[in-house]
Amino acid sequence: MIRAALLAACLTASAACLASAAAPRAYRWSLPAGVAPPPVPADNPISAAKVELGRRLFYEADLSIDGTMSCATCHEQHRAFADGNRTHPGVHGDPGRRNVMALANVSYFASLTWGDPGHRRLESQALVPLEGLTPVEMGMAGQSKALVDRLGSDACYRKMFADAFPADGGKISFATVAKALATFQRTLVSATSPYDRSRRGDRTALSLAARRGEALFMSEKAGCARCHSGPDFTDAASVKNPKDAFHAIGPVDAADRGLGEITGDPKDDGRFRTPSLRNIALTAPYLHDGSAATLGEAIRRHKGVELDEGAMTDMIAFLGALTDRTFVTDPRFALPRTHCGRPA
Repeated sequence: MIRAALLAACLTASAACLASAAAPRAYRWSLPAGVAPPPVPADNPISAAKVELGRRLFYEADLSIDGTMSCATCHEQHRAFADGNRTHPGVHGDPGRRNVMALANVSYFASLTWGDPGHRRLESQALVPLEGLTPVEMGMAGQSKALVDRLGSDACYRKMFADAFPADGGKISFATVAKALATFQRTLVSATSPYDRSRRGDRTALSLAARRGEALFMSEKAGCARCHSGPDFTDAASVKNPKDAFHAIGPVDAADRGLGEITGDPKDDGRFRTPSLRNIALTAPYLHDGSAATLGEAIRRHKGVELDEGAMTDMIAFLGALTDRTFVTDPRFALPRTHCGRPA
């Protein structure tokens, strides 16, 4: 009886050790005081291995049909993970339809695209550039086997998927790729701009012009904060109904109805999601179609906003204070230099 009990105890201990060894290493958030980690869905828990896999995949050109385009092609770190073009063409030369949105703090938002409030999860949104057809971006629709063959032929990727998805046996698929990409994007937290430092008590963080610009931005006269609200300067992070974060700021373009294309309601024509203003000085050109080349032009395109030269200078100084230099140079978000310990 004693030997049987000891054997059972050993087996239990061994099982516990094996389970512990198989469990993914936890991801440790490194955020400023007062900044809460973004919500993480129960069906895609975060782990250090999954973050690292997602980072590698974010820069992987083999996620496009011809091996020429990665997520980072359009989402460049030094531009706060946005793009310097009005729109960006896809792998077959199809013209991009809308300006590339920046990714800072994207995981806090209730909706994720310019025109469709139905895209609410990073996991599903990641598949839009991969498999989307209107327009074609990375051109991988129907290419599940090619995706598995490409990534599966790399021993390092096989190990990284095994480490990131032990419960799935390290399966390589569009679903696990999307989960890894979404996990990496959740770590793209920007919270150390001069504005943030000012909010945390640093009285030297903002210039006098930026302080005047902040007061103007928050005032009823300018009305900016009605839509560009909260810590991320977008109501997409606070509304209960994602549709409420979509607004029209100018004439309706018949070529792009925005929300109206999704709802079919003419009243929604010309409504687009409020973009975050974090790092806005780095993400030109502006508006959903990239038609505003400068911040001043973008501000003037808003109906009812009329600023004299001095007020405009102050407003732009404040918007410049939303630039987080640490975020756009953080090596944790950059192109990985090694691949399973070897130079990439």
